Amino acid sequence: MLGTWGEERAAVYLADQGYEILDRNYRCKAGEIDIVALEGSTVVFVEVKTRCSLACGLPGDSVTNTKKQHIRRTARWYVAEHRMEDRDLRIDVMELLVSGGSVYLKHNINAF
Repeated sequence: MLGTWGEERAAVYLADQGYEILDRNYRCKAGEIDIVALEGSTVVFVEVKTRCSLACGLPGDSVTNTKKQHIRRTARWYVAEHRMEDRDLRIDVMELLVSGGSVYLKHNINAF
């Protein structure tokens, strides 16, 4: 439930920043991407990580090299499926930390 809440919060944040949300929880054989959005003409693939403690580090620390490979592969699949080869592409990571009734949100643009 925390992850779903974080993804919703991230989508609202992106929309408030002027992004157009194209897809949420896109799935294919290669994997899953939390949010696909447009910022101008750039297609942005967003991985959202939400935590309620720092016991395991910052939320973004859990985006391992293996996870990055899955995201890249899934993004390529999305681009081919939607015929967006002519678009600029970017991968962002949104970190949300919920603590004591407050929410810390960090948008890492072009994270990897």
